[in-house]
Amino acid sequence: MAARKKSKKKAARRAKKPALNVVVGSKVKEAVKSHGVRCSGDLVEALNGKVIAMLSDAVARCEANRRGTVRPQDL
Repeated sequence: MAARKKSKKKAARRAKKPALNVVVGSKVKEAVKSHGVRCSGDLVEALNGKVIAMLSDAVARCEANRRGTVRPQDL
């Protein structure tokens, strides 16, 4: 019997996943639910990616301004 090949979709999804989780999934779901709507399974992962991108941009702006501290205005 031949071995099953892994799906390309699953491999691609794993490759996109950031290594660091900076958002708390249960709190995101709680916030969404408080507005009376449901939360998709991919929402937390997508939000995490957006937050990581925002932080990366803020660090770059901080370094461009020759500072060692990221400030709220860097966001």
